[in-house]
Amino acid sequence: MNTILEIKPLTRPAFRPFGDVIETGGATQFEINNGSTTRFHDLARIDVAAGGGHALVNIFRARPLPMPLTVAMVEKHPLGSQAFIPLEAVPFLVVVAPPGDIVLSEDLRAFLARAGQGVNYASGVWHHPVIALRRETDFLVIDRGGPGDNLAEFFFNESDQRLINTD
Repeated sequence: MNTILEIKPLTRPAFRPFGDVIETGGATQFEINNGSTTRFHDLARIDVAAGGGHALVNIFRARPLPMPLTVAMVEKHPLGSQAFIPLEAVPFLVVVAPPGDIVLSEDLRAFLARAGQGVNYASGVWHHPVIALRRETDFLVIDRGGPGDNLAEFFFNESDQRLINTD
């Protein structure tokens, strides 16, 4: 039987080992554009320069996955960070594990990103592909383009797979 993975709220301190939480709450802010705009400053460390990389700005359209979800695989990007910012104020699910050559299922962590939050996975952090909840969701994604293989996937043995249930 697969172990249930507990879902925790997404907070900056809890997510720090895996990257950045992108949100306005608690951010440094100041007025720009003659006072017509508030800037929430330096929300994530975008890291894409390794090996001659450059920033890519993409939109991913994610469809909800059936629940309970079996976490059968994770991926990582060894040459750069990857940021996901929903383009609508909707929650989404984040599943991560620390960097390394392999990932153990007991190292998986699940977070519920509330409406208004995004994430930036640090280079090398294992993560499940984007998990939309309830409805199809567009995400602004900033990641690395350029030379080199920036994707590694890890597939769990069936006995090591974890279950997530948001119902």
